[in-house]
Amino acid sequence: MRFVSLVAVLFVAPAACAQPAVPAAEPYKAAVAELEALVRREVDDKKLPAVSVALVDDQKVVWAAGFGFADRGKKTPATAETVYRVGSVSKLFTDVAVMQLVEDGKLDLDAPVAKYVPDFKPAYRDGQKEVTLRMLMAHRSGLVREPPVGNYFDPTEPSLEKSVASLNGIAPVYDPGSRTKYSNAAVGLVGYVLQKSQGEKFETHVQRRVLDPLGMASSSFVATPAVKKHLADALMWTYHGREFPARRSNSVSPRPGACTRPYSTVLDLAKFQSCLFAGGKVGGKQLLKPETIAEMFRPQFAKDGQRGFGLGFIVGDLDGRKRVGHGGAIYGFATEFALLPAEKLGVVVVASRDVSNAVTTRIADDALRLMLAAKAGKPLPKLDAPERLAPQEIAALVGRYRGGERHLDLTESFGRLFVQSDRGGPVVQLRKLGKELVVDDVQGWGTRIVAEGDTLTLGKAAYTKEKPRTDAPPEVPAKWRGLIGEYGWDHNTLYVYERDGKLHALIEWTEVDPLTEESDDVFAFPADRGMYHGEKLVFTRDKTGRATKVTAASVVFERRKIDGEGGETFQIKPIKPLDDLRKLALAATPPEEKGEFLKPDLVDLATIDGVKFDIRYATDNNFLGKPFYSSAKAFMQKPAAAALARVQAAVKQRGYGLIVYDAYRPWYVTKMFWDATPEKLHNFVADPSQGSRHNRGCAVDLGLYDRKTGKVVEMVSGYDEMTDRAFPDYPGTTSRQRWHRDLLLRAMAAEGFSVYEEEWWHYDYKDWRKYPILNKTFEELAGK
Repeated sequence: MRFVSLVAVLFVAPAACAQPAVPAAEPYKAAVAELEALVRREVDDKKLPAVSVALVDDQKVVWAAGFGFADRGKKTPATAETVYRVGSVSKLFTDVAVMQLVEDGKLDLDAPVAKYVPDFKPAYRDGQKEVTLRMLMAHRSGLVREPPVGNYFDPTEPSLEKSVASLNGIAPVYDPGSRTKYSNAAVGLVGYVLQKSQGEKFETHVQRRVLDPLGMASSSFVATPAVKKHLADALMWTYHGREFPARRSNSVSPRPGACTRPYSTVLDLAKFQSCLFAGGKVGGKQLLKPETIAEMFRPQFAKDGQRGFGLGFIVGDLDGRKRVGHGGAIYGFATEFALLPAEKLGVVVVASRDVSNAVTTRIADDALRLMLAAKAGKPLPKLDAPERLAPQEIAALVGRYRGGERHLDLTESFGRLFVQSDRGGPVVQLRKLGKELVVDDVQGWGTRIVAEGDTLTLGKAAYTKEKPRTDAPPEVPAKWRGLIGEYGWDHNTLYVYERDGKLHALIEWTEVDPLTEESDDVFAFPADRGMYHGEKLVFTRDKTGRATKVTAASVVFERRKIDGEGGETFQIKPIKPLDDLRKLALAATPPEEKGEFLKPDLVDLATIDGVKFDIRYATDNNFLGKPFYSSAKAFMQKPAAAALARVQAAVKQRGYGLIVYDAYRPWYVTKMFWDATPEKLHNFVADPSQGSRHNRGCAVDLGLYDRKTGKVVEMVSGYDEMTDRAFPDYPGTTSRQRWHRDLLLRAMAAEGFSVYEEEWWHYDYKDWRKYPILNKTFEELAGK
């Protein structure tokens, strides 16, 4: 599970329709109506493909339902029977299996783990305690978060034995027992203790001793055919706006992470809650003793004895009541398993959008509040419903706010306001709730910020707005250039980039970590926060100083090859010969359009003083490697060209000029692009059946040049680079490159242009819908 404390850090779904599996029971009908409204809003607003919820009152499920679609392609509704990957919630079943053996006298929580796994040999330092099961289960072992083999990133299928063996020779990050450090490697070791000590495969043992007795018939630690049949699709996403399907395991055998990666339904997990409320009884049989459950619910190493990790369970409070549970986050799925032991009320929420844990936790907590009121016969609490900020409100708030050595950045992206702390953590959306700003995001909920004039107040800390920077940030140190880039896999990419004069890591898609330089090749994750606190990144360079890989938190990430990263033009191989495609395109007809359009009035952009040109499609220096235009011209509709002239005047005052790569594009060229480009890259080219904004003379591809040197300004990617780096919100590379990209964006937006969501260089003029699709060549335009 991923743990993010917003207070510590800062401080495409359709309309959802409930698919009830268990109708609401009294006295909860009114509470369920309120909860359904909340879930529907969250599904729509946070783009959650599917959500399933179950409410538990002691031995009864009092409501269970699904929202959205388990399979969006087939429009299969999500229900309470939909199967999800529930991530780290499964650690609880591993811990229950251990406690059963503790009750039987077969395991000792406080004996060194080496008693059961003699071949477990971490690099203990002198005077360190040996790791015990209690430490592992309460996340006090000090072990690294992930094992080098069989970790969260690992796409291979190594054995559990190999995963545990990969921990040998690695020193604990902290002295065992001294500090909380959440560790998936630790729970993998707990699972291996079960397997080794009982002479039975981990997944077989837990299925036989825990899941089957609980009656969890739809739950498994392996992806059986039955599991796959009912498994929801899940969605991954990036900060820069790309969405893609979550990776699925094709194996029907357990992986090293099986201890933390099972499959289940909300109804099955509700059965587990009822067992806990019954003091460990299931159908008259004792799964666990009441005193064992009480020990699991007791914080093991907390000084106040009120909050922290129990044995597996996370112990906290909800409005003064003891709250026990666990969350789960794994490749497109987010789970919250929460219960109030004294009141015997519980809730399970699962969603199929990556790291949407703030949403599942919010739904769970509000569900418990509603249930408490309904059960007590009291008025239902009013649930918060933040509002979107208006464009003018966002514009007034955007900026950097400083408070002493700390700062917050408020940024706008496609009509939404986001906040990011200098300390890292998640980048989260802000909305307004009454007179306050509130974090309302898939990754965060509820943190309040008071905005008064140029001051933000977060808790007791005040931040004052700074004047925006007028000059470009400096170049990064030469020794860092070889480290900046992307590492790892398509399904989970590590970004190393520079921000505010420090290297940063963006890991697991959403956690931003400022790094501390310890030497030229060794950097440390933050010491006091984040998933990988206390761990390091060690780079390996080639003879040129360019990193070939980075070992981050004991996991090896190979550098990813990005076409165009070295300054060369990004190119693809056409899927069909271009000469053949040209003949077909010239013979084809643009789509017929209905309605009234303005009369085209295309203007040659060469009439704008100071604009430079590099018309790539008139040369072979483009993504397909052949010329498409017979002359190097650029045209736009007259109002758009006038607006572009005003942009040129504005950037001139900052010492820059515009360089145009393309503008009006005949429709037949758009068709050639589409037909030549592989389907997986179609998001970077326009669909000819719809026509392009370039075809209407209202789109322009451009960058900046330095008026003093005449050189093109280096941006985050090259022109027409069909990679993530092309997105206008791509967070990587350097502060200087991003500053120039954002300078261009602000200048264009001020004159009515909007940037295309996947290309920083592509801008559309506001009136593009008013003009028809055109197919005239440049020569035909010149001869008009």
